[in-house]
Amino acid sequence: MVKGLYHYLREAWKKPDKKVLRERMIVWRKSESITKVDKPLRLDRARTLGYKNKKGFVIARVKLKRGGHKRPRPNKGRRSKRLHTRKNLGMNYKWIAEQRAGRKYKNLEVLNSYIIGKDGIYYFYEVILVDPKMPEIKNDKTINWIAKPSNKGRVFRGLTSAGRKSRGLRKKSREMKVRPSIRARGRKGK
Repeated sequence: MVKGLYHYLREAWKKPDKKVLRERMIVWRKSESITKVDKPLRLDRARTLGYKNKKGFVIARVKLKRGGHKRPRPNKGRRSKRLHTRKNLGMNYKWIAEQRAGRKYKNLEVLNSYIIGKDGIYYFYEVILVDPKMPEIKNDKTINWIAKPSNKGRVFRGLTSAGRKSRGLRKKSREMKVRPSIRARGRKGK
């Protein structure tokens, strides 16, 4: 059976060429934290998540420091007996990357994101952003839902895929303590 282009792109990204990826990451490390790029690196993944090569769609590469997040230690005053230095993050890195891209491009809405690489210091993500004011977006039936007022600032309210996963809303069950939301259940979830 003959397979299409996107199948082979997906297979290639399962085992990427280490040498090429290393050279790319050297360039990415020197670049700014959030960089606008012309085309998505993983075309198959971008298309799966809703990207179209038309006006109104923007791709941003986000560089994110990885590793443990330290809690600030008291430098004076009363201190507790045990100083826990490590923080447990309430948000996953993908969601943090989406929020940073959303803060940089205030007129755009975050659609989705995907990982493109990681090294010892950084995670690299590509975030798909959409301009809801563009007529090309408003006239497209598959994406014009993002122009509704209810989707304004969706990344900051945890409505993207990464945000919903981090909030524990992937599964549905009556016994879950995260539904309808963590606050509604008296912060018993997570």
